[in-house]
Amino acid sequence: MGRLLGAKGRLRRGHGRRARTGIGGPRCPRTESGPRCPPTESGPRRSRTENGPRRGLRTDDRGVSILEFAGFLPFLLLIGMAAIQLGLVGYSANQAGSGARAAARVQSQGGDGTGAGQAAMSGWLDADIDAGGGGGDTTTATVTVHVPVLVPFLDDRWDVRRTATMPNDRDPEGG
Repeated sequence: MGRLLGAKGRLRRGHGRRARTGIGGPRCPRTESGPRCPPTESGPRRSRTENGPRRGLRTDDRGVSILEFAGFLPFLLLIGMAAIQLGLVGYSANQAGSGARAAARVQSQGGDGTGAGQAAMSGWLDADIDAGGGGGDTTTATVTVHVPVLVPFLDDRWDVRRTATMPNDRDPEGG
């Protein structure tokens, strides 16, 4: 038995149970030309894929998983686009809040609040900035960002509005 085992402890090729005991008989009869099987009366030897039970069309389930995936793919894409759309809404709300705070802070100190609000936000967002609100001790700025729409069948206009109020640092008496 020791000489039948290979380096990894497995049986060497041709020394399996069938070869040792003769169970099942030879796969094809030996001929003078060698151990290859000659063509039989029914034709040449069939390939390995042709051996085995015949499968009918109704029991053949090859390729079903790709069809299931193709049917489910539009739903996956729609869910992915909806998740990205929600991310765009959140990002737009964050940028609107940053722009409103910057506009109110600069306007309360006597500067150009609209320019500061625009500079505090991403350039690719479409925003309307109103930095002149309030009076007396406070200045209020309102920023409205138009959210870009990714999902094709949603409304064209989604707006996110944020308002920020800052105390005025200027002395009303000019001192």
